[in-house]
Amino acid sequence: MVDIDPFIFENNGPRHPYVRPKDAASLVLVRRDTDAVRVLMGERAKTHVFLPGRFVFPGGRVDPSDMRLTVTSELRPEVRAKVAAGTSPSRARALALAAIRETFEETALLIGKRASGLPQTRSPVWRSFFSEGVAPDLECLDFIARAITPPGSPRRFDARFFMVNAEHIAAARAPETASGELLNLVWLTLAEARAAGILPITQCVLNEVEARLEPGSQAPRPAPFYIPRRGKAVVKHL
Repeated sequence: MVDIDPFIFENNGPRHPYVRPKDAASLVLVRRDTDAVRVLMGERAKTHVFLPGRFVFPGGRVDPSDMRLTVTSELRPEVRAKVAAGTSPSRARALALAAIRETFEETALLIGKRASGLPQTRSPVWRSFFSEGVAPDLECLDFIARAITPPGSPRRFDARFFMVNAEHIAAARAPETASGELLNLVWLTLAEARAAGILPITQCVLNEVEARLEPGSQAPRPAPFYIPRRGKAVVKHL
């Protein structure tokens, strides 16, 4: 493992009592336009307790329905091995499903494939997803980074970052059907994203996206895992 200094998580506000990080997942949607590569980001409302006013990728906590959902698509073996590090294959699948579900909730975009015989679920969000005739596609996801929010934050997450090409958007609902948690949803070039109100850890994820999109980039590429430790970020690779 390697120490990174300064501490990339940025925690300059008031410190809060210790809370255990909760499993979460984010999805970096990448669109290759003729002039540039773009990523989808949204601005969190300034009234939010966690990361108010920051531009972020869609994502959120794992829901119990993500653990229970039965899908035919699976993560590719090399991706599953990285996501499952320190947990289980079933948890890895749930994290990937959470990234797709949260993206649907926050952007009204469905990542997957047209399908019949869709799964049964009690989850209102997943039922809404399946009503469009789309099944989530885990095989198209890449795993690009993991980061744990440092102690002292009002919310703490053990976040896994997935990446997917926009060509895997199978359907899109009207934007007004999204949850409204993310404002000003925009496709930004990497330069525009870096100039937006982002956290240093988001900068690290953007760097990883850029490295993976470079011509001749190494595949499979290790995924960095950023761990807070005594005021620094320690990084190891999965």
